[in-house]
Amino acid sequence: MGAVQQVDIDHLIERYAVILLDAYGVLVNAEGALAGAAGLLRRLNELGKDYFVLTNDATKPPEIAARRYQGFGLPIEAEQIISSGSLLTPYFEEHGLAGKTVRVLGPSGSLAYVRAAGGVVADAADPFEVLVVADQEGFPFLETVDATLTALFAQIDAGMPVELILPNPDLIFPSATGFGITSGAIALLLESALRLRYPDRDDLKFTVLGKPQPGLFLAAQRRCPGKRMVMIGDQLATDIAGANAAAIPSALLLGGVSAMLSEFPAVGPRPDYVLASLDPAG
Repeated sequence: MGAVQQVDIDHLIERYAVILLDAYGVLVNAEGALAGAAGLLRRLNELGKDYFVLTNDATKPPEIAARRYQGFGLPIEAEQIISSGSLLTPYFEEHGLAGKTVRVLGPSGSLAYVRAAGGVVADAADPFEVLVVADQEGFPFLETVDATLTALFAQIDAGMPVELILPNPDLIFPSATGFGITSGAIALLLESALRLRYPDRDDLKFTVLGKPQPGLFLAAQRRCPGKRMVMIGDQLATDIAGANAAAIPSALLLGGVSAMLSEFPAVGPRPDYVLASLDPAG
């Protein structure tokens, strides 16, 4: 076990030019803003310090997400939001997926991201060339997952290729009343079923776009080239692992998904700092 330096938010503000913030579990939950979030953002605005929200959410375009955050009392503008849904456009361009038929698991905002990327959203009963699992809401859960799995089996049995894309690999999310599963857990269910039916196929896996993959961090670096930045998140497997992979210092905020103290295993994602809260010292 190894100790990680516990600091307060003042230390990070003084040391780094750019603050990167996870959304769920750091700034908000499904019910509203979390403790210290509004005060921190007002302070960063007063200091003129750059900050961005790096979110694995793939359900709300930045303009809609900004209005939601502002309704929670958080002064966040659309241009300060970098979402996993926005990574669909460069991915579709790079892999020639524009014009392909896409089944989307997620609400209307997820469908909008896919259409913006050039995908043709398929109706529930139609065959598809791409499956995007964007969120756990916006559809009848069990019926849709069962129908999607059945369609995957049918298309693979017929020799038809299917591209599997997971913008948001989060497995769980915190709420005011507890926790829930999200799109990453749905993708795991589908992958497990595919592995059971096709044990000799190692290609039937989802391509992950959001954290811990580097896309969101690289987008932030392009907006503030050469500036020292730190990532504040509440999940080791996504926020901290992604920052580690991008060689960006990170701080784990306790009380969200992670409720551990400042001792971490020697192997696995490891933050540079631990934060007890977003409130200033004193």
